[in-house]
Amino acid sequence: MSATTVIAEGAETAAAASVTDLALAAKRAGRKLASLSTEQKDQILLQIAEALDRHAAEVLAANAEDAAEAVKLVDRGEMSKALYQRLLLSPEKYQGMIDGVRAVAKLDDPAGQVLLRTLLDDGLVLEKVSVPLGLLAIIFEARPDAITQISALAIKSGNAVILKGGREVESTMRVVLAAIRSALREPGTVDAAAVTGVYGRAPVEELLKLEGVVDLVIPRGSNALVQHIQMNTNIPVLGHADGVCHVYIDAAADVAMAIAIAVDSKVQYPAVCNAVETILVHQVLAAQILPALIDAFEANQVKVRGDVRTRELLPGRSIDLVGDDEWHTEYLDLIVAIRVVDDLNAALEHIERFGSHHTDAIVTDDAAAARRFLDEVDSANVLHNCSTRFSDGFRYGFGSEVGISTSKLHARGPVGLEGLVTYKYRLVGSGQVVKDYVGKDARPFKHAKL
Repeated sequence: MSATTVIAEGAETAAAASVTDLALAAKRAGRKLASLSTEQKDQILLQIAEALDRHAAEVLAANAEDAAEAVKLVDRGEMSKALYQRLLLSPEKYQGMIDGVRAVAKLDDPAGQVLLRTLLDDGLVLEKVSVPLGLLAIIFEARPDAITQISALAIKSGNAVILKGGREVESTMRVVLAAIRSALREPGTVDAAAVTGVYGRAPVEELLKLEGVVDLVIPRGSNALVQHIQMNTNIPVLGHADGVCHVYIDAAADVAMAIAIAVDSKVQYPAVCNAVETILVHQVLAAQILPALIDAFEANQVKVRGDVRTRELLPGRSIDLVGDDEWHTEYLDLIVAIRVVDDLNAALEHIERFGSHHTDAIVTDDAAAARRFLDEVDSANVLHNCSTRFSDGFRYGFGSEVGISTSKLHARGPVGLEGLVTYKYRLVGSGQVVKDYVGKDARPFKHAKL
């Protein structure tokens, strides 16, 4: 047993517990949670939303404390402005968190679904049934909304969750989790340990060692955080290392539409993983669109960088040169890189070489070009004639998301409820034994789909 200790959020006593003990308690609570009906889980979620509403003043006050400390980190260069912006909670943003919990309660329950039913023989029926993963460990940076999003999705899918927020969000997390856990205790149908928080640096390393207890680790944060987790655990990890997203403006693009999409993809919220980082422009359209595109970016305080061809087409404009080794850069800020490409083939090659398989979009009125792009770009999200900012669990209708995965196994893209279940096979018989189905006089299987 590790000597690392943390205070269990919402514990009835001040007693300290090891991370392992908290995880084991969460795992036990998760088994009970997995047995609840959809109606019971939905009722718990509605009670959580009400508790969050009642504690709004305390949550916003705690967030103000976190923000005041974060400003000092920004001033010392220890936190980026983008991370600071993610930390901040306005009353409107907090209400959105509460609404998100209620939205999850309205979604279909992903657990307990019969995915396949086969009659192997008379009185011998096989079912493939969706079931919760078990215990999720969520490690995140400066994202208060991640606390409610992931807790709600975990409960709805029947999973327990243990959360580890960055130091910059700890005060907010303590108050939010206290509200959630108070709601869990109200009906008495599930142990409050099903949603648990840990604090400080040491718990991360201990959590990553809990193979066999923790079933899935979901990191939400910087490239460095995700890579560290992926390299230091044997537990499956769901996530993406970075979001180097592209908008390709094709020769057949509507100019006004292309500018609007490019600007929204960068400006609407630059500090998130689905914000565009590189704009690729077909050479045929470059001379026509670039001046207006640069004007639109500069009007929104976006610093523009570019390749040699972009700079040559815009003499006298303040455009920093992008080095050959800088195209795979996630700015997460009001900075965008622009590259002029020969054609669609060159755009596809650039995205394959420098992209992160996250979100990439094409703007074009050429249906054939759009189809090639959607088919050939190997990203979790490929879009046609719309902003990259649409690649989001809420906007996709998933209620909310635990994160965006660039993996090709288990779950890909914005991961909502369906990514938090696996399946098992249930075989119900009436006394059958295998020896009757082998040998010269073997009884045949029916294998009839039901």
